[in-house]
Amino acid sequence: MEEVAVTSATGAVQDSCSLDNYLSLPDHTMDERIAAARTILGTDVVLLGHHYQRDEVIRFADYTGDSYKLSKIASQTDSKYMIFCGVHFMAETADVLAKPWQQVILPDLNAGCSMADMAEIGQVENCWDSLDRAGITDDLVPLTYMNSAAAIKAFCGERGGLVCTSSNARGAFEWAFARGSKILFLPDQHLGRNTAFAMGIPLSEMVVWDPYQINGGLAPDRLRAAKVILWKGHCSVHQRFLPEHVDRIRRERPEMQVIVHPECRWEVCQKADALGSTERIIEVIEKAPEGSSFAVGTEIHLVNRMAKRFAPLGKEVITLDDAGCLCTTMYRISPQHLAWSLENLIAGNVVNRIKVDEDVKHWAKVALDRMLEVRA
Repeated sequence: MEEVAVTSATGAVQDSCSLDNYLSLPDHTMDERIAAARTILGTDVVLLGHHYQRDEVIRFADYTGDSYKLSKIASQTDSKYMIFCGVHFMAETADVLAKPWQQVILPDLNAGCSMADMAEIGQVENCWDSLDRAGITDDLVPLTYMNSAAAIKAFCGERGGLVCTSSNARGAFEWAFARGSKILFLPDQHLGRNTAFAMGIPLSEMVVWDPYQINGGLAPDRLRAAKVILWKGHCSVHQRFLPEHVDRIRRERPEMQVIVHPECRWEVCQKADALGSTERIIEVIEKAPEGSSFAVGTEIHLVNRMAKRFAPLGKEVITLDDAGCLCTTMYRISPQHLAWSLENLIAGNVVNRIKVDEDVKHWAKVALDRMLEVRA
């Protein structure tokens, strides 16, 4: 990228749009520059912020939400540039749903997702081949969680499946079972297990496919008997919550309601009072009466943000685990990365553009369009 001079909010001319020149500066020095850049760029830019982003970044978002809500917004916006303060698979999804003249920017390309990395397209194709040899693919519908690469979304779309989020996972399962008797769900085994169990499918009719074992570590008769084949993947944040964390809350704060994300372990979800996507968790606490208190099992930035928001309304929100856990990949996007992305646009440079290959984009869009039609 050619380096050019730009003017900051304070009127000082920056020597270069090089990222290194930004990363050496303190967080708070970015605020005026980000605000000024947003004013200059106007409606040419829409800034999407996932709930797990740090406060210093999400405060500048035009829209905040979980991946389902932000996907819907991405499909509806008319801005020339979408800056996605989230992770790589979210920016890919926005590009798939974008209009031909729109461009998607991810401020830090290192903002990935450990769960999405647990399912690689070659592994998924090998899995499908094995399932085909077992004679079960004719009645098998593949579903992928939003937390997956565009190539896997395309894989599911081409084979009659769709994408889901934690907001509409049950609707997606119902959609799939109307079209086949079995589901291959990837990459999050916990969301798949919790969703299927809530629909009355016993654990004995679910199996876990391990991509690092021959035939997933499963005998053919076990595969043929299963209604749900779960990929061996998980969210590094939500898997940290344990049943004993719920037990501690019950013992020390029995008046508290426990609400957890369905990416948590089945044993945790069974002990909780309620499950919900990030949007659902917020909604439950919003509608709760004054004096309510909640221990929440999800990413710590969202929990802390809700604690501040609802305290003046007489509601207490704490984390289910005192150790807390942030999403380290979400956390990578900093005010410096955001300012760098915006000021480069002013200088005529599009940095960190996320562009999905056209051959992948078609079937990924098919899968995502089906997702947007399924009720949340």
